[in-house]
Amino acid sequence: MKNTSLTRSIPFWLLLVLSLAAVAVGGWLVWDNTSTMQATLLDGTATNVEVYVGQAWITAGSGVLAAGVIGVLLALVLGAAKSLVPSAPVVVEEIDWTADTTETPETDANAGSSEESTETDAPAENEPAADEEDQNGSSGSTATDRKISVK
Repeated sequence: MKNTSLTRSIPFWLLLVLSLAAVAVGGWLVWDNTSTMQATLLDGTATNVEVYVGQAWITAGSGVLAAGVIGVLLALVLGAAKSLVPSAPVVVEEIDWTADTTETPETDANAGSSEESTETDAPAENEPAADEEDQNGSSGSTATDRKISVK
């Protein structure tokens, strides 16, 4: 499992945003239907639809509101729990700047061939001569040959 921060977690943000949306929608349903029912009951103009259907909308809105509040509280609990869990320490090795890194293992040119060569170790006509003095190190530069750091 990847150890990512909570602020970069898409499910956490979905939980928080959808919970806040549920709180807003549920609160609006409860507030709107309650205020409508109160106004019509006090005026004496309330109908059966406003009273009995309004109660059902208030009940549904309170359920949505409660689910949103639980989601927001759960997001807060997740944030607190994530801050209490210690993260894994990052191990960084110190770089040894004095170490010689220009050493390369020498390989035998005929190591992969199954036939034994009857020719001498002279280079072929198309291949350049691989002379140590001409190469001046692995990259051909004087700085590599003399192990000079070029930064």
